[in-house]
Amino acid sequence: MTDNAQSAGEPKKGQPIVVGANHRSSTMMMRDRIFVEDERVPAILDELADKGLDQVILLSTCDRVEAIGVTQDPAAFQHAVLDTFAREGECDVTQLQEQTYTLIDGEAVGHVFRVTASLDSLMVGEPQVLGQVKHAHRQAMQMDHVRAELETWMQAAYATAKRVRTETRIGEGPVSMAASAVQIARDLFGDLNRCRALLIGIGDMGEMIARDLLETGVADLTVTHPRAGRADALGRDLGVHVADFDHFEKILAESDIVLSAVGTRRFSLDQAPVKTALKVRRHKPMFIVDAGVPGDVDPSVEDLDDAFVYGLGDLEEVALKGRAGREQEATRAHNIVDEEVERYLHTRAERAAIPALSRLRTKFEAAREQALKDAGGDAEKATRLLVGRLLHDPSEAMRRIAADDEAAWARLEFAMERLFDLDDDDGEGGASS
Repeated sequence: MTDNAQSAGEPKKGQPIVVGANHRSSTMMMRDRIFVEDERVPAILDELADKGLDQVILLSTCDRVEAIGVTQDPAAFQHAVLDTFAREGECDVTQLQEQTYTLIDGEAVGHVFRVTASLDSLMVGEPQVLGQVKHAHRQAMQMDHVRAELETWMQAAYATAKRVRTETRIGEGPVSMAASAVQIARDLFGDLNRCRALLIGIGDMGEMIARDLLETGVADLTVTHPRAGRADALGRDLGVHVADFDHFEKILAESDIVLSAVGTRRFSLDQAPVKTALKVRRHKPMFIVDAGVPGDVDPSVEDLDDAFVYGLGDLEEVALKGRAGREQEATRAHNIVDEEVERYLHTRAERAAIPALSRLRTKFEAAREQALKDAGGDAEKATRLLVGRLLHDPSEAMRRIAADDEAAWARLEFAMERLFDLDDDDGEGGASS
């Protein structure tokens, strides 16, 4: 519908739009510069509202910084967002433009559906992004920056993500070494809430696995290190217990999961203490991750029946299998998204006709009431009056269009045949008043 054809009383329909930068369009340095901390989001949303953006969600993660909204003026929306991002990141707008994208209508809808379904992530299928989108959505709602059009779009995105999770295995299988370790621990022990873990050393991979275990719900984690001060610092950061390294063997016997990440070019964990610990544990299984670079765990530990030892190479192999599985499911997931985008756009287009249909129904109802009144209770007369009055104005308009613009009349005649299901033998008198 053009602006000229728009009724004065009918609001102009907004267009879905996304303006942002992600891991494909921009550098990590640029995303770090424009990243918006959670506590800053309300102020940024208010700033965008002051610039005329009354329907907008701000999604800011390590992979992407995006403004998702509905607007009647895409150019103004883009300008306002880039100007705000540039000011926040203290960078030049032109420089920022080179690393951002602006998506409108169907492209914007499809993009948000893919993001929410975790098909646009650096690691396809990772579950965190759905929660991040929902959090950003809630923040915008609390600030009154979400209207019906944007809300409908977001709910359709969540429904799409649910279909992808339900109908594919896109989220199954660990895709990182840390996730692989967590998955293996679950396979061994089931509910990790009842497990105790020990981190020996402060190597990066050991810390990453420890963080994942805590997020998964491990009940108790202890950090120890030959240098007490280094264990204290990591313990405070993780919010866990710190143990004296001299008591390491006692704690070992109490631990279901052991992460060794010292990396001192000599074995920090050999067979004797593990064998003793297993005896104390009455041979309850122990999951040991050798996360040291170079390795920390003496290979002879693997000879113990109840010690399940995995090195970084083993974890990487599990992760590679998980990635391959997700990639195979990704095609099915993208097909689902394409279906849902088409469904959403079709439904949205149908909704666009509702205001005009409502006005038409109101006009017809008024004509019916007047015809009944003028007919004085004569049903046949009332129907003749109603048909004549309903067709009078359209008939006059069609005659004028047919006389003045042959091409316009051809389009109108085609539309009329579709609207009223007219057959070729319906006769030519139907348009007379």
